[in-house]
Amino acid sequence: MTRRQVHLNVNILNAGVFGGSWRFPGTDPAASFTLDHYVRIAQRAEEAKFDAIFLADGPAIREDIRYRPFNSLEPTVILAALAAATERVGLIATLSSSYNDPYDVARRFASLDLLSGGRTGWNVVTTAGVDAARNFGFDAEPAHGARYERAAEFVEVVRALWNSWEPDALIGDKATHRFADYTRIHAVDHHGPHFDVAGPLNVPRSPQGEPVVVQAGASKDGRALAARVGEVIFTAAQTADEAGEYYRDVKARAVGYGRRAEDVLILPGLSTVLGSTEAEAAQRRELLAELVPPDYALDRLATQLGVDRDDLTLDGPLPWHLLADPDEAGGSQTFYRIALGLARRENLTVRQLLRRLGGGAGHRIVTGTPEQVADAIIDWVEAGIADGFNLMPDVLPGGFDDFVDGVVPILRERGVFRTDYEATTLRGHLGLPVPTFPGTIAEGAA
Repeated sequence: MTRRQVHLNVNILNAGVFGGSWRFPGTDPAASFTLDHYVRIAQRAEEAKFDAIFLADGPAIREDIRYRPFNSLEPTVILAALAAATERVGLIATLSSSYNDPYDVARRFASLDLLSGGRTGWNVVTTAGVDAARNFGFDAEPAHGARYERAAEFVEVVRALWNSWEPDALIGDKATHRFADYTRIHAVDHHGPHFDVAGPLNVPRSPQGEPVVVQAGASKDGRALAARVGEVIFTAAQTADEAGEYYRDVKARAVGYGRRAEDVLILPGLSTVLGSTEAEAAQRRELLAELVPPDYALDRLATQLGVDRDDLTLDGPLPWHLLADPDEAGGSQTFYRIALGLARRENLTVRQLLRRLGGGAGHRIVTGTPEQVADAIIDWVEAGIADGFNLMPDVLPGGFDDFVDGVVPILRERGVFRTDYEATTLRGHLGLPVPTFPGTIAEGAA
């Protein structure tokens, strides 16, 4: 019997997922500001036959720069360099729908997709936080629902622009002096609540039709957007029950939008701490916890919960009387729900919650041997509650090397992960259908 195949991306999250990863022995604190850092990890991901590398992003400096690095280099610039340094691995980056324009985003990703041979994906985010808003001339961040309404229209316009060129519009016929057939290049003439865009795009179609659309959202608005536009959906789930509920709900919503459930891949975040023995892995996890600056962890949690730091008592429970219903919370409802769920389910103090979150990371953390981590991956995929994982190693690049050298061979031995690429595009790696003009879906994958 053929086993379900695991999809794997690696999130190049600066020095690693933990707040103190940059302090880990042998780690270069400034590595995430160098191109070599990203090239090294991307080339290792390609060597290991990962589906893609992923770059998170936020368009504002954060106060926790006092304590740790964060992804602050413009991601499509990095992707351009990685496209030249790799041949097959997918290249996914985050760009905000709140503080960009559809034409610019469509052009950037179409250019990257064409030049990389069809390997890019766009992670659509509805940026939260007043600091980002002020960088773009706003006094406050837009309301949660308004951000998602704008995002839905934003993606609609971007996809229309990507599909403004028919596949055979670029002719290049020297004999007839015809470079492009302008009758096969179409204006989009979009007029909506948020955007008026004429089009067409000035970039031809890529080998995979259009970049893969990636999304993540745990709120009601987020799930609706993910199901409507997401082809790959990142999520944060701490337990199998949470993962299963999200998986079933979003897939059902996608079907409700007239889509096929198998055309939506759900990849929970997975933080890994590896050791050759359980004791060694536990020791590494303890060191990582000690390296997280307490002030950073406390400030981050307070921000995520929308309370003052003084409202948090380290050895006491969360201030439940001050916490809003998750559906009414501002900022990122995803990590708000994670923190509250963990604290309530395990009856944690603030100090215990900070350690469970890895200093505020928020995603599921699996600590153990390569065999145990492989088991954790296979269990969720074969249970039908995940299609793979967005991997967030504890330390970069060393923790990723440990995963590639230790876990990937086990996944291959068990017949759940590829030994070589069978496709050249990101859609091909993911088994996703190729959009055909004018944006409908054809059977098969690139």
